[in-house]
Amino acid sequence: MSTPPKILHITVEDHVAILEIHRPASKNSLNAELLDALARHLAALRDDDGIRAVIITGADGTFCAGADITGFDKLRDAALLGAREEFGGTFWSDLATFPKPVIAAIEGLALGGGCELALACDIAIAGESAKFAVPEVKLGVIPGAGGTQRLVGAAGKSKAMAMLLSGDFRTADQACAAGLIAETVPDGQALASARALAQRIATNSPLAVALAKDAALRALETSLTQGLEHEKRNFHIAVRSADCHEGQSAFLAKRAPAFTGK
Repeated sequence: MSTPPKILHITVEDHVAILEIHRPASKNSLNAELLDALARHLAALRDDDGIRAVIITGADGTFCAGADITGFDKLRDAALLGAREEFGGTFWSDLATFPKPVIAAIEGLALGGGCELALACDIAIAGESAKFAVPEVKLGVIPGAGGTQRLVGAAGKSKAMAMLLSGDFRTADQACAAGLIAETVPDGQALASARALAQRIATNSPLAVALAKDAALRALETSLTQGLEHEKRNFHIAVRSADCHEGQSAFLAKRAPAFTGK
């Protein structure tokens, strides 16, 4: 009896975990099994003090071509569209609340659920030939994993509406100009660029990084006044930490800091 192929490859190097989607025959489309695997690994990485950043990427030059449409019938029959057991379990909420930085390294297609996956990450870097779209309306549905909400937050109402209602593609340069991704790089270099950024992040205080990410995400959900109060709270946590003391000591001693996340 043959062993089923692994659909998610995991590597760890220098405090950075790389999750590579590996369903090349379906252009790395998302199905229940893959989303469950992503959720399980995120849960493990969340509590692993040795991991300070995570990269999500796709195999064979494609990030993710969207949801596997062969699973739509199962969703249609569900009592609630997008019920947790039907589309991703806890993955999307786990990713949204993940305390460590998550970077999407994108080559090729980032369509539908793949575009939503990129938007749910903290930072996205794409090869210059990458293509982005939320074409769900062409299939008679709409994004169901946060796409309508995060796209408006990233690109603003007008640009987001143009993508959501037309299903049109955007180039990597257009996606970068609209705010969907942080930068474009030469084709084939997205993962290397994401890894270099993740390693720079990993040299910083894990506690400070987590607190900065938490405060920045709060800006998407609260008023400026509430966000500033939350930032102040996180600042006071950071300034009282052992990492803050270590950072100051290392700076004065002109040495590299040895942060512990405490």
